[in-house]
Amino acid sequence: MSTTICQVMGFIVSSLGVAGCMVSTAMDMWSTQDLYDNPVTAVFQYQGLWRSCVRQSSGFTECRPYFTILGLPAMFQAVRALMIVGIVLGILGLFVCIFALKCIRIGNMEDSAKANMTLTSGIMFIVAGLCAITGVSVFANMLVTNFWMSTTNMYQGMQNVQNRYTFGSALFVGWVAGGLALVGGIMMCLACRGMIPEESRYKAVSYNASGRNISYRTGPYKVGSGYEPETKTRKGPGYEEAPRSEDGGRSYPSKYDYV
Repeated sequence: MSTTICQVMGFIVSSLGVAGCMVSTAMDMWSTQDLYDNPVTAVFQYQGLWRSCVRQSSGFTECRPYFTILGLPAMFQAVRALMIVGIVLGILGLFVCIFALKCIRIGNMEDSAKANMTLTSGIMFIVAGLCAITGVSVFANMLVTNFWMSTTNMYQGMQNVQNRYTFGSALFVGWVAGGLALVGGIMMCLACRGMIPEESRYKAVSYNASGRNISYRTGPYKVGSGYEPETKTRKGPGYEEAPRSEDGGRSYPSKYDYV
């Protein structure tokens, strides 16, 4: 029962993590304009992985997608790739996990096969969570580096050279989603241990005696000289064994006894 609960909880947590990765990748607020020095502004800018947006004080928002790929920084493209790989692995892990659930019976699937599928989906969720966390962390590192470079330029007298950007809400969603996918994958791997059958986990070999139990009875041992003739008993109609004589000798039948 605990194995089933752990597996179902791992599936639910991993599903939330994968959904969070998809939402985070599609969001536009990966980086937002820093309003520390200018809290009152007519234009507010924020950027995502796929487009940059400008929101005016009147409420009108205009977004423009990135029409180039080669013109983007290499780290920016690496973040895109990591998020896409994490989403693909998470979706594949969900499909595998659905068929591996212990509460769902599909044909005559054995528990060992379900255990292998559970382990596979757990590894996929773990890798997907690591990809999401790594991608978000790399983007956050880029923001921190650009922020301090812009701040240094501002204090050196070169103001309004470029706007400073800080963490957007998509980064926090990505961190939480990657953590959920990682935790869900670990729970699936733990559930796999409880699904392995006992006979396959501990294989013992039993040896049975091939022969029957033979009992030997001890008794007196008769020693012979080796010269005793082997007597054969011949029985048939009209044949009677002659009685022994009183002196211990054997009397043989006469010819009249066979009539």
